[in-house]
Amino acid sequence: MEPVRFAAAGRHAAEQAELPGGAFLMGDSRGDGNPGDGETPVHRVVVRPFSIDATCVTTADFAAFAEATGYRTEAELYGFSAVFHLALSARPQDVMRPVPGAPWWVGVRGADWRHPGGVLSEAEPDHPVVHVSWNDATAYCSWAGRRLPTEAEWEYASRGGLEGARYPWGDELPRDEWRVNIWQGDFPSRNTLEDGHLTTAPVRAFAPNAYGLRQTVGNVWEWCADWYAPDYYARSPEEDPRGPRRGTARVLRGGSFLCHDSYCNRYRNSARSANTPGSSMANAGFRTARDRAPSPEPGSRIR
Repeated sequence: MEPVRFAAAGRHAAEQAELPGGAFLMGDSRGDGNPGDGETPVHRVVVRPFSIDATCVTTADFAAFAEATGYRTEAELYGFSAVFHLALSARPQDVMRPVPGAPWWVGVRGADWRHPGGVLSEAEPDHPVVHVSWNDATAYCSWAGRRLPTEAEWEYASRGGLEGARYPWGDELPRDEWRVNIWQGDFPSRNTLEDGHLTTAPVRAFAPNAYGLRQTVGNVWEWCADWYAPDYYARSPEEDPRGPRRGTARVLRGGSFLCHDSYCNRYRNSARSANTPGSSMANAGFRTARDRAPSPEPGSRIR
């Protein structure tokens, strides 16, 4: 499916982090990543000034878009999407086979952005919209006069000025006061809910980083503009990299509520993943970005 384009007409309501751009070191400097993901080599990158959503696009945001345009997501057109097995809220006849190699994922007829667990569920308006493909996300951006962030912009924003840090707040994962929505317990059968959430959390549930962005890691994977290649960092330009010219999968960043060290420790600033542009699932959403004029003042500002 080709991405749908609209003449920009929508009102995008998300709070913005206005970032001045500049240089940073991109990639895994801690040795935490899976070598196959392509988080190395660490390399210097310079990004231009841009604004980016302080939160993921919410269900309410996406509903305004769908109501204004009549847009139907790919999950709605296909008639099914992928749901985590402990979050099913569907009729027995709607539950399809588990995903080969990942039996905690189940195809569910009627699962979509309005019904994240199946037809018996209802999406929360202040949670990130999920079951949206890369194509769906770019359609929203077109309507809103926005775009998806590049992978470099996303990592720059997620780091919040902390050079080389694992997480948006530093290097350690505090367990006395949870700052991220990930899996606790035994994956994938038992979640002890220490962070308070089995699946998605409200977009403003946890404290922001120093740039004002909330939940860039955990909660939901976030689509970026770039095509994905595991060897891209070895040939990435220093100035405003935009990813490979072509590919078969688009970049996803930040991990999700399913991340657990026994299976997936990708709830880190440098972690990378990817999926095909038409894929949708219950743990992936997006935030939007836009170019802005250079600022004479250092730092960032929320408006």
